[in-house]
Amino acid sequence: MENKGKKAIYISVQELAKMLGISRIAVFNKIKKGQIPAEKIGRSYAISMEHVTEIVGGLDSGILTEEKKSEIKKAVEKVVQEYGDTLKLLGKE
Repeated sequence: MENKGKKAIYISVQELAKMLGISRIAVFNKIKKGQIPAEKIGRSYAISMEHVTEIVGGLDSGILTEEKKSEIKKAVEKVVQEYGDTLKLLGKE
């Protein structure tokens, strides 16, 4: 019982949707896909503020980290290697 004395703070799906600027349905879809961790309390979902700060602060905020840049660079190199000739032909059109 590590959380003894500490209360977890939760927000609703509607509140998170408003914070992210997306619909409630989009939040529900992300919960179903496992992209947003949520707890089912009764018939509703609740998202812990710990996870909200991660979601709003870094994961979905559009910040491009060095790791993400590296992944994108590798993907572009792979596409150019596999489809380079096709891309050149499309560029001539």
